[in-house]
Amino acid sequence: MWGKLLMKSLGKWLQNLIVKSKSSDEENCNACLGESKECNNCVHTNNNNNNNNNNNNNNNIEEGVTNMMDTKNDADDDEANSSFAHAVINMVGMLIGLGQLSTPYGVEQGGWAYSSTLLIGLGIMCTYTSHILGKCLRRYPTKLRSYADIGGQAFGSKGRILVSTFIYMEIFMALISYTISLHDNLITVFLGTTLKLNLAKLSTSQLLTIVAVFIALPTMWIRDLSSISFLSTLGILMSVVIFVSMAATAVFGGVLTNHSIPVFQMHNIPSISGLFLFSYGGHIVFPNIYKAMKDPSKFTKVSIVSFTIVTALYMIIGFLGAKMFGPNVNSQFTLSMPPKQIITKITLWATVLTPMTKYALEFAPFAIHLEHRLPSSMSGRTKMVIRGCAGSIFLLIILALALSVPYFEHVLSLTGSLVSAAVCLILPCSFYVKIFWGQIAKPLLLLNFFLIILGFFLGVMGTISSSRSLVESFQAHHSS
Repeated sequence: MWGKLLMKSLGKWLQNLIVKSKSSDEENCNACLGESKECNNCVHTNNNNNNNNNNNNNNNIEEGVTNMMDTKNDADDDEANSSFAHAVINMVGMLIGLGQLSTPYGVEQGGWAYSSTLLIGLGIMCTYTSHILGKCLRRYPTKLRSYADIGGQAFGSKGRILVSTFIYMEIFMALISYTISLHDNLITVFLGTTLKLNLAKLSTSQLLTIVAVFIALPTMWIRDLSSISFLSTLGILMSVVIFVSMAATAVFGGVLTNHSIPVFQMHNIPSISGLFLFSYGGHIVFPNIYKAMKDPSKFTKVSIVSFTIVTALYMIIGFLGAKMFGPNVNSQFTLSMPPKQIITKITLWATVLTPMTKYALEFAPFAIHLEHRLPSSMSGRTKMVIRGCAGSIFLLIILALALSVPYFEHVLSLTGSLVSAAVCLILPCSFYVKIFWGQIAKPLLLLNFFLIILGFFLGVMGTISSSRSLVESFQAHHSS
């Protein structure tokens, strides 16, 4: 999900961690030193306060998340050189992911009237919440660098811990969804293949998934940042291939787009809302995109352009897929494509390779935080072994959970309802209201409260619906 350039800061973060602590004493002015104040030309006081806070709270979860979010910057604060176009590419790249696979299913299950309304509505609402995140960052330009920082500024250490929990949950549950997608598409890629293992009662699809994950396992030991960037680039390329392949199938694949789409399907609304919410989840990285821009005043325009592009793509993919496959559309449209066509094989392989490129990239922030927790006296080789073992265990836990609940649409909907609703709607509005309390016009205040209530409603209803569907699918599978 992250672009190649987003990973450059992994190396810069490690280097600047030491440099910033030294340079902060030199980048001050007499006014700040004399009055112990913070000014626009000097970050001395702020840096010292942050250093003191980090020393006092060295074991808090928020430090890990701050480090994690720093690794996703396109550039660090000292080299904010991202252009308008570059920022748009980064934001679009963040938003386009697993959501594109499930959008046709969502449109078919929710009906064209509800789906189009929700996709456009969420696009507008998430554009607004991205805008107000930018306003929060603009209010405290030297203090706030990440999503977790905004939570801490608004609600203190408890708010930062809460936000950190949502960030870790989103990454963890997204990786589970990627692994489920890997499992589902491998079945189609190796259709007709039979594998048996006498030591365990595992299906062919489960064995194939285990083999694929073990192939990806060595990437968890990678410390070379250029190699991780290569995996990131490969993942983005696979997403492009998937989109182009679907369009090519509609034009050249002989699939007629003549299926009718239901107008409105009330009973599916809660779970479908979760799928669409997941598709717009990317706000945890937006502050980093903001900080990387040469001209942060254009961040709102970046948000408008990015969400317009993403919403248009989701509408095209969703309605095109629903028209192509009708009621038989799978929760991942790649599984509904004509099985014998070369375009389908390319699409399936792209979908299989995508999760395998994500593991090291997603684990990298945790790995960096882990290495900094280890004693400085420990040798580099020992740190590498600990890091690799921790990454391997983490990936095996993800694998076990994905094989236990291989229900892509339910897990994705649960993630969207439980996590994305908070990250995209509830938390940004809560931050804005708290930070700007007393300065917000009444209509705008009502709008923010409305979005908070709507986020809670969609989140609670979607979580209940997707959890019930997940349990029912799990019970039905094991009873059979």
